[in-house]
Amino acid sequence: MAQERTIKSPLPGVFYRRPNPESYVKEGDRIEAGTTIGLVGVMKSFHEIKAESGGVVLRFLVENEEPIRVGQDLLVLGD
Repeated sequence: MAQERTIKSPLPGVFYRRPNPESYVKEGDRIEAGTTIGLVGVMKSFHEIKAESGGVVLRFLVENEEPIRVGQDLLVLGD
C-alpha cells in the first residue's frame, strides 16, 4: 500500500510555487530529500521550503501566492 505524507510550512507567509514561470516542482515529479519545493515570503524576505524526504509529488494543497500558516500542509508526497 502506498504511503502518503505531507510537507508542512515551517512559517507563516505567502507560498510561492515558482520563482519565475517554471515551478520548483510539479505534480508527478520524483523528488529527493532536500529538494526545494517552494518559497515562503515573510515581510519581503524569502525562505526556501525543502522536502525532508523523497517521493513523488502527488498534489499541491495550496495555490501559488496563497497565504499560509505555520504547520499548514503544502503538498502530498507518495512513494
